[in-house]
Formats: sequence, structure tokens, C-alpha cells
Amino acid sequence: MEIAMKSHVGCVRQVNEDYFACTADETGRVLAIVADGMGGHQAGDVASRMAVERILQELRLVDRDLTPVDEREVLMNAVMSANEAVYSYAESHPECSGMGTTVVVALINQEGGVTAHIGDSRLYLYSEGGLRQQTEDHSLVQELLKSGQITVQEASFHPRRNVLMRALGTERNVRIDLGDFVWSDGDIVLLCSDGLTNKVPPAVMETWMQKPIPLQEKVDGLVQYALDAGGEDNITLIAVSNTASAIDAGQEEG
Repeated sequence: MEIAMKSHVGCVRQVNEDYFACTADETGRVLAIVADGMGGHQAGDVASRMAVERILQELRLVDRDLTPVDEREVLMNAVMSANEAVYSYAESHPECSGMGTTVVVALINQEGGVTAHIGDSRLYLYSEGGLRQQTEDHSLVQELLKSGQITVQEASFHPRRNVLMRALGTERNVRIDLGDFVWSDGDIVLLCSDGLTNKVPPAVMETWMQKPIPLQEKVDGLVQYALDAGGEDNITLIAVSNTASAIDAGQEEG
């Protein structure tokens, strides 16, 4: 597999409340995480960093021979552990009251992967059939869309499109959505915060994935597109491509 990633504070905000990590073990299995914190000064970046670090800690020694069902369970347990960590921290630090974070995480091997998410950070799969969103936002706008109260076009500009119905760390008990996917040679998995998806239409994302350029250039180009479109929010994107390229088993996060 090949990995590319980028995070940018954006054009308006002073602090990057997004946090991300991508690691690979000796078997080539990849763990990718994007979190987008919320809760005001200091709280958002604390929440996202804490969530990512806890998930990494929980999954660092995952058995390489787990079945997909077992992987889903350990992934869910890791995210629930992160929820407890963020919630408990906010309870003991009044200045961080109300903090939380979105999380989207994928544990990926050569055949496919298992996913977990809460909030409106997303996971997409690009394949021969095009770009498909694999996660469903836990947002007010998504609920309005599902009930037919607004159109897709209206959702793009809705004044409350950033209101979340679910987030990590805001309650002691939260509901995590789990998923899975299979992929083929040349397919690409994208994990991103809403700073990207609020500015880059799916058709543009798909066009960039089709370009015959290195994966890192695709990621850089999409982040720059979001910046050129205003970049009011923090922007984070991780891309994992199903290629025969060897990858470093180290870790990048930020």
C-alpha cells in the first residue's frame, strides 16, 4: 500500500483542531485515523489529539490473525475507550467542558478494511466504479436530507451544516457506526475532515483521483483546492492506495 497525507490550519483559524495518524505494521496492515476537534479555545485540539492517541494505543498490539469480525470489535472497543478518555478529561477540566471530536478510523489490509466513525469526518472509496462515500454524517443537515426537508444543493449552503448530532467525548455513552469494504488493485481510500468536504465537491475529488500523478500530489491538490475555495476550517486528508509499493512501518501524526 501507498500512503499520502496532509493537514492545514486553513486560511482563517489560528489553531489546527484536526489531528491525524497513519501507521503500518510489519504485515503491511494500515491504521488510519482523522479526528476534528470542537469545543472552543484549547478544548478542540486536546479532544482530537487525545482521541487519536488513545485509539493508536489500544490498537498498537492488535493480533495480525484477527478475522474481520474480530477486527470490527477491537476497533469499536478502541473508539469507545477514546470516548471515555475525552469525556473523563472534560469532566475533570471545567475549562474544557463540552469538548468533543469527530473520528473516522480504518484498519486496512490488502483485501479490504473495517471502519468506525462518529461525527462528520468521512471515509470515501475510489475504485473503477468511481468515488463512493462509505460513511454517513451524524449531522443536523444529514437528518434534514434523509427526511426530505432540504435538497442536496441546499445542504451545501445550509447555515447549520456544522451542527453535529453525535460526537466523541460529549457523552459517557455514544453510538459508533461500524462498516467494512473490499477493494482491488489501484483503489484508494480517503479519510478527511469536513474542512475538505465542505469545500471540495465529490466530482472534484474523483477527478483528482483519476489524475496520473503521484498520490501525494493528489492529496496536496485537494487540500489546495479547499484553501483556494476559502479554507475557513482546518483541512485534513489521508489517502491509502492499494498498490504493491512498500511502505514504511513507522508512524506519522499531527
